[in-house]
Amino acid sequence: MLPDPPVPAGDRLERQLTFLREVDRLKAVTRHNRLLDGSRRENAAEHSWHLAVMAMVLQELAPQPSIDVWRSVKMLLIHDIVEIDAGDNFYYNSNGAEQHEKEQAAAKRLFGLLPDDQAAEFRSLWEEFEAGQTPEAAFARALDRFQPIYGNCLLDGGTWRDFGVTKADVERRSGPLVARGAPDLWAYCRQLLDALVKRGVLPAGPAPTPGAPSSLQATGQPPGTAAATEPAPGGREG
Repeated sequence: MLPDPPVPAGDRLERQLTFLREVDRLKAVTRHNRLLDGSRRENAAEHSWHLAVMAMVLQELAPQPSIDVWRSVKMLLIHDIVEIDAGDNFYYNSNGAEQHEKEQAAAKRLFGLLPDDQAAEFRSLWEEFEAGQTPEAAFARALDRFQPIYGNCLLDGGTWRDFGVTKADVERRSGPLVARGAPDLWAYCRQLLDALVKRGVLPAGPAPTPGAPSSLQATGQPPGTAAATEPAPGGREG
């Protein structure tokens, strides 16, 4: 229990502190992906922090030299706050439409805790990230897809092996996003994926035909469940 403050906080500060207390819960949202040393699964707050640092370090790989990297950093720091209510969702899952609805409701509640001007700013940044149309959002989304690709490659397939993900799945789902927001990073990812396939760690495919179920076994359960069709927006991790 906190002691009474010497000066009563105004409504604006109370709403800001309420939001800050609430987003602390992001540290308890566990993702499927593991730390790069493989010791444990990362949490969503760690993931967001890592992406923000990536944006600062790799900004020269953005598709446009004039990108406002600070805007990308802000998007990355808040993009997964909705998982406090909606939970983490494996990127190759099949429940994207349901997850999207949960995240929209979470965004309304969580950002609504802030003072009105900040609520509008944070919600706008989150929506911009989700749409992925601005150079800053495209770069941020590319990093969001690159980080788990890189981690799973370093860990010899990592959680991809748990869920039966193939090279074709990664190319189909993540490739366009990384290539659009950071083309050089996608070229590097392709080298990593090819190396895993060559070593027999990652299945090559085959690539799914239009309208056919995906080859991966990623319905939120380990291999052995029914194959998932391509999800609607809402999948995040993997």
